[in-house]
Amino acid sequence: MDIRLSLKESGIAAIVALILFVPIIGMVLDGQTLTFKMTRTFVLVALVFAGRLLIAYLRSGHVGDRVGEVFQPVYAGWAKIRERIEGRLVAFNVALVLMLLIMPFMPFSTNYLIQIVTLTFVYIMLGTGLNIVVGLAGMLDLGYVAFYATGAYGYALLAQYFGLSFWFALPVMAGIAALVGGMLGFPVLRMHGDYLAIVTLGFGEIIRILLVNLTEYTGGPNGISAPRPTLFGLAFQKKAEEGQATFHEFFDLPYDSSYRYIFIYVIAIFVMVLAIYVFKRLREMPIGRAWEALREDEVACKALGINHTTTKLSAFALGAMFGGLGGVFFAAMEGFINPSSFQFIESAIILAIVVLGGMGSILGVIIAAVGITLLPELFRELEAYRMLMFGLAMVFIMIWRPGGLLKVRRKSFTSEAHGNK
Repeated sequence: MDIRLSLKESGIAAIVALILFVPIIGMVLDGQTLTFKMTRTFVLVALVFAGRLLIAYLRSGHVGDRVGEVFQPVYAGWAKIRERIEGRLVAFNVALVLMLLIMPFMPFSTNYLIQIVTLTFVYIMLGTGLNIVVGLAGMLDLGYVAFYATGAYGYALLAQYFGLSFWFALPVMAGIAALVGGMLGFPVLRMHGDYLAIVTLGFGEIIRILLVNLTEYTGGPNGISAPRPTLFGLAFQKKAEEGQATFHEFFDLPYDSSYRYIFIYVIAIFVMVLAIYVFKRLREMPIGRAWEALREDEVACKALGINHTTTKLSAFALGAMFGGLGGVFFAAMEGFINPSSFQFIESAIILAIVVLGGMGSILGVIIAAVGITLLPELFRELEAYRMLMFGLAMVFIMIWRPGGLLKVRRKSFTSEAHGNK
């Protein structure tokens, strides 16, 4: 390890941390008086300096070799487990789905837990959709929350003005969100990298501002209600509306609010599994290969005769379709939505799920969605430290797993003729 270089980098990191921490942490507004609390600022700066030194030490050659030797059995064990799972993939997936279906009926299950796990399923759908745009096609989309909001508000408005049910809203809003995604794709066909990210970020903010200002239709900042899904017209309510029957009365059961949560939970499982299946099929189809060619080199992609216009538009449209489905589920689950649920931070969280999980990896997206959405909610008593732990986790993963938790492994083919020589 080069001591001078490490000290220099640690010093630069400490100076940057000092510049950031002084206005954020060092200045405290007490009434109308601005007071400086520099002690904790300097403590955090010192931690940044020491942490940067520690990272440099851990990344040095001999330490990295030792760490690799220590974790080599873990990597080998994980590789064996992964091979066994891939060998029995269908049986493993079926067993996993059955476990998820049984979970709401376990003794430890509560309405809160069911709702949080359902929200995790929604984020898996959203991560799967953005994985098409970012992970496969390589187009940085920072306004994905716009399609999420389109699905949620579209369902609420269609139900309010046209009486459209949840079951009809699912395919309708998936199609409308795909249409909106295609409309976004046209103006950005010639844009790449940072410019594409800025335009998509602006698109997301435009949608949010429209939701705030179109008060007559969307309710503005106050939000709008969305109807709960029904089972063949049976409402999951204590008292049904006029001309409607309730689920518990029809089956002669005592009323329990958990019926509604379990019902949405089960639907979300099947739609999530369908979304994952569609993603995997798309990735293996020629259109998926075209997306990956576009991601690697757009010039070479054009030279191969691939129509980059339709390839980009299809990526935006199909990715937006998953966002619309997630929005419908979110609105049906919450029963009430407002623009504050569709801010830029949502796009950042979904993008973090894709990047941390591994670009193009569906299993990585699932693991990252569970880690980002489910675990913080289960440890809500540590709320003050959640964002700190989230930031640290992102830093460590970007250092040691820059390709994400799980990289996509392509099928390899060996030549029997070559092997026989």
